[in-house]
Amino acid sequence: MSTVESFAAAPKVRFEQVSKRFGQGPDAVQALEPISLDIAEGEFTCLLGPSGCGKSTLLNLLAGFEQPTTGRVLMDGLPVRGPDPRRGVVFQQGALFTWMNVRDNVAFGPLATGRGKGEAARIAARYVEMVGLGAFATRYPYELSGGMQQRVGIARALANDPEILLMDEPFAALDAQTRELLQEEIRRIWQETRKTVLWITHSIDEALFLATHIVVMSARPGRIKASFRPSFSHSADPAVVASPEFVRMKAEIFGLLREEALTAQRQEGVR
Repeated sequence: MSTVESFAAAPKVRFEQVSKRFGQGPDAVQALEPISLDIAEGEFTCLLGPSGCGKSTLLNLLAGFEQPTTGRVLMDGLPVRGPDPRRGVVFQQGALFTWMNVRDNVAFGPLATGRGKGEAARIAARYVEMVGLGAFATRYPYELSGGMQQRVGIARALANDPEILLMDEPFAALDAQTRELLQEEIRRIWQETRKTVLWITHSIDEALFLATHIVVMSARPGRIKASFRPSFSHSADPAVVASPEFVRMKAEIFGLLREEALTAQRQEGVR
């Protein structure tokens, strides 16, 4: 399957027959086959797939860091030409300014976009509190744990009030317990702000717990293999991960991903 059905309303984001090829000649790599995908406003979309399937490429195309080889990436019906503050990006590492404390890291974006110092400070205080770091506002990144640094990165992205949050495996480097706690935190923030989110992960559990829309991608060249519409992100009960429907859907997605992971492994073996 190469197309995901759009919602009745006009999509916030549209990938319109988008493909991506890196390099030229015999050494060129076809990262993505033509993909069409709609993301509705306020939707939490997770991309799942084996390494090298083009998940990050799709995110970078929407961020404006890359341009498609064919097709178009649209936001609110207009082509994405480059980076834009309406799209906030959070990477695997917090990428914080080491010489700034938590408060100043979060205030940097509002200041850079022309907000006054007082307004930027108020914005920073709001989002530092939102991610549970009010008591650490004057601490520096080296004084924080990895999970706390990721919270600062999320607060910094939110402080710019983007319309879309792009998250490239933001919890991948964290221990399991911290990761689970931050999953609950990011879900609470999403429920409060209703931002449109595109989230990359290798974790089926994480995708099911957070997403309203899961897109499973194939091995390279990436294409859409299947999509799911879980409802677990609306539950207030963390134990929903043990429910029969959660377990059933996890098993189905696992089967799809295992098949693609084996294909990706064979591809690596013939390089």
